[in-house]
Amino acid sequence: MYLHSTVLLLDNSYSSDYFEGEHWMESFIEILHTPIIVFGETSLDLAQLLYVLLFTILGGLFVVVTTKFLRNRLQSRGTNPDIIQLLCRAYLILGFVILAFIILDFLRVPLAAFAFISGAVAIGFGFGAQNIINNFISGWILMWERPIKIGDFLEMGDVKGTVESIDTRSTRIRRVDGIHLLVPNSYLLENTVTNWTLVDQLLRTTVRIGVAYGSDVNLVTELLKQAADDHPKVLEKPGKNVIFEDFGDNALVFDLNIWIYTATESGLRGIRSDLRYSIDRLFAEAGIVIAFPQRDVHLDGEIFVRSDGG
Repeated sequence: MYLHSTVLLLDNSYSSDYFEGEHWMESFIEILHTPIIVFGETSLDLAQLLYVLLFTILGGLFVVVTTKFLRNRLQSRGTNPDIIQLLCRAYLILGFVILAFIILDFLRVPLAAFAFISGAVAIGFGFGAQNIINNFISGWILMWERPIKIGDFLEMGDVKGTVESIDTRSTRIRRVDGIHLLVPNSYLLENTVTNWTLVDQLLRTTVRIGVAYGSDVNLVTELLKQAADDHPKVLEKPGKNVIFEDFGDNALVFDLNIWIYTATESGLRGIRSDLRYSIDRLFAEAGIVIAFPQRDVHLDGEIFVRSDGG
């Protein structure tokens, strides 16, 4: 009798816990399916929102990972960096747009529901986000028309540097001193920018030097041409030339004009430095004096020199 009562008590306790657990589960499911957001005849419950959040996170990770995979594949094949930037940017935007449409279709949200919101957003962009939209459109123009490419050497006023990346809002430029600059894309289209490597890397540079009056000008010309011929980076075509530029105040001025291939200012300055070393050596061997500023002073009247010594 005692055992039977104990079994009945356990059965009743188990049944009570089971029904309480079942009731809790029903309450939880009811909470998940309780409408939270209502768009006209369409309602969204908590379960749908959680599913959308999970799908958005996984979909966003998929788009980002596949974009990096596409970039690595194109880089391994030696594709032009500007083409890589354009394709990856277009793929990233297209991926997120498709993801957004899939989410809206799952939620059964009609696009007409966003008509008012999109109108308000458009007005807000028109008044408060003109610069952002301008830079965004300018970025696509730069990537599509390619007046400026990754790797180009630009000169903007006192700033000179190499383009490292062109994004939708700004362009990253590494100056010759190693400092990075973020330049708005609209600035590159609305202002005068000197692109040293727009078509090719062919550049002309000049080394100016002055020699003392009385020097053999023909010998100076030959030595300057020899210095250019000895440098391995000076091109034969277009040819070099030496110009007797001027009778200066203190020197006979000559210009050595040469053509080289370079994509940076440091390379250009390095070649000019090499030529100056070579010119100084050749002039010293030939006895040509490199001029320096001189002044002749003429005094009118008498000069008296007095010595305090005995």
